[in-house]
Amino acid sequence: MTPAARIQAAIEILDRALRGSPAEQVLTNWARTHRFAGSGDRAAIRDHVYVALRRRGTLAHLGGGLSGRGLMIGLARSEGIELDGIFTGERFAPAPLTPAEAQTVPAGEAWLDWPAWLRPALEESQGAKAAPIVVAMQSRAPVFLRVNLAKGDSASAISMLAEDGIVARSHPLAATALEVVEGERKIGNSSAYRSGVVELQDAASQAIASVLPIAPGMRVLDYCAGGGGKALALAARAPQAAIFAHDIDAGRMRDIPARAARAGARIGLRQPGKPGGPYDLVVVDAPCSGSGTWRRTPEAKWALTPDRLLELTQIQRDILATARKLVAPGGALAYMTCSLLADENERQVEWFLAQTGWTEEARLALTPLDGADGFFASVLRRAD
Repeated sequence: MTPAARIQAAIEILDRALRGSPAEQVLTNWARTHRFAGSGDRAAIRDHVYVALRRRGTLAHLGGGLSGRGLMIGLARSEGIELDGIFTGERFAPAPLTPAEAQTVPAGEAWLDWPAWLRPALEESQGAKAAPIVVAMQSRAPVFLRVNLAKGDSASAISMLAEDGIVARSHPLAATALEVVEGERKIGNSSAYRSGVVELQDAASQAIASVLPIAPGMRVLDYCAGGGGKALALAARAPQAAIFAHDIDAGRMRDIPARAARAGARIGLRQPGKPGGPYDLVVVDAPCSGSGTWRRTPEAKWALTPDRLLELTQIQRDILATARKLVAPGGALAYMTCSLLADENERQVEWFLAQTGWTEEARLALTPLDGADGFFASVLRRAD
């Protein structure tokens, strides 16, 4: 496909996504109905689409409107691409620019790529970091791997990945974190991944897992387990601990047995609503806005509403109230979110401490300025 044809494909996909269809689903359907498109074409189109969604506000400003066409005009302008060479109206290319579209405008501020109603909350939560965070989140998130210490170390994992054409380097956020700088699309078929030496996991999530209080012999519950990333990381840190996973939706945990087998870990599954207990450590990776991960899920940024955020904060409190009952005397509860907002983080901890009389013994708050996703964790200790 020509560069112009790729732009036209991205326009069509974006128009569907802007009407409410999930971008990933639209991309998959497009690929199935355009089998002539090679892997390079599909990758380029995907990149166009996700850049446009991450920078939706600034690109719509540059391109003259919030549409697939407007976003692609804005993208071309922002990257210094000659518009007349793309918008030609020739076969498979977008139609020529209208006189209105041909008029250039100054670049807009990065805040256009952040929901306007949520700007005060981010500024209040992050202070002087807020504006740099918004700029950082205009860019694509790095790809990270977690080295499974039960099967190797960082040096051996880097060497093993290199044999399959994947270039990775250690990352300072966590001793187990590797940042992939080349060959990321080869990860799934690499021997390091298939043999369980590495797992996909963001470096911030790894950093959070590394500070959780776990030791051999402990009983540990990943209460909102999802795909089991935290449970797997904890199992690698303490192979002799008894690790269990629970989620209110059993379907989210369907991949845990296969992932655990690949990693050489033992993780017990609890039925929804039947978490068992008590546990020495309960990990609550709570449902949240996901604002710290919006580089990876840019559609979620525009889908969040004030009512939904309020609903999430109540869900978080309900989960905390339930999960605390599963903690053994003297045990700990680790509350975490992938949010940048104080309403979901610090204020929830303050509420919990006021309700329970527990103590907070550790806290870690990371943002994209630290090199990975935004993440928050607080370790709360039960005294009696």
